[in-house]
Amino acid sequence: MSTHSLSQLRSLEAESIHIFREVAAEMQRPCLLFSGGKDSIVMLHIARKAFAPARIPFPVMHVDTGLNFPEILAYRDRWIEKLGLTLVVASVPDAIRRGLVREEPNGSRNRIQTPVLLEAAEKHKFDALFGGGRRDEEKARAKERVFSFRDEFGQWDPKNQRPELWNLYNGRVHQEQSIRVFPLSNWTELDIWTYIREEGIEIPELYLAKEREVGERDGMLYAVNEFTPLREGQVARRVMCRYRTVGDANLTAAVESDADTIDKIVEEISTVRITERGATRGDDKTSETSMEDRKKEGYF
Repeated sequence: MSTHSLSQLRSLEAESIHIFREVAAEMQRPCLLFSGGKDSIVMLHIARKAFAPARIPFPVMHVDTGLNFPEILAYRDRWIEKLGLTLVVASVPDAIRRGLVREEPNGSRNRIQTPVLLEAAEKHKFDALFGGGRRDEEKARAKERVFSFRDEFGQWDPKNQRPELWNLYNGRVHQEQSIRVFPLSNWTELDIWTYIREEGIEIPELYLAKEREVGERDGMLYAVNEFTPLREGQVARRVMCRYRTVGDANLTAAVESDADTIDKIVEEISTVRITERGATRGDDKTSETSMEDRKKEGYF
């Protein structure tokens, strides 16, 4: 008797499709968080597969910090229009003007994203938010469930999580409570790039290596642009580099690389031993628990 088994990548895809469909069946008003980064791009692609030939049956939300790479915003708008989706923009600059949040002295807008996200979720009555977090990225994400329960204040209690035996997910929530859902939780960075290659998914050119003008700061390479101008005494140099992750332009560093094709990226990622956030995100270096602290407050 012949047997049929899925490859690891197709098993991960099937699991993610199952998660999307479970949320659509259980929850009233889900929404997909889309940053324009590689994980949210893959998440959007899988959501299309989950509900094909129909359109994705929920809106997309971008928490806009005002510090985005222009290439990412152009990519976001192009795909939202192409797929005919509803885009909800939760604007941090607008929240600053209204007095909802204040700028932080270090220039990071990561922590002040949280009240903006929570306000938008409450305004639109979203009871489930899809995020692209993966367990291999960071230790706080490693211990979070696929269905991550949030209380009426949008907060996460890492000591009070629901069991998920045999891939059974409990989406039951009371009024004002919600869940965050991570369809890519069991994927790795290598899985993401291998899937992008196999599916032929378009990506922003920031992920591909090319010669860029950068300045070195704290051992990290930051592109010289309006968000990260050269500091006094700093000298720019041209380096062949690319971005492994895409966050705010003032806090996301590039890595030296000659991987100018998807095949080369897959080959490169298969040999690295440090996560993309650890290598390129300055905002995660503020403390040992920076990510977990933000997630407890409501960050995705």
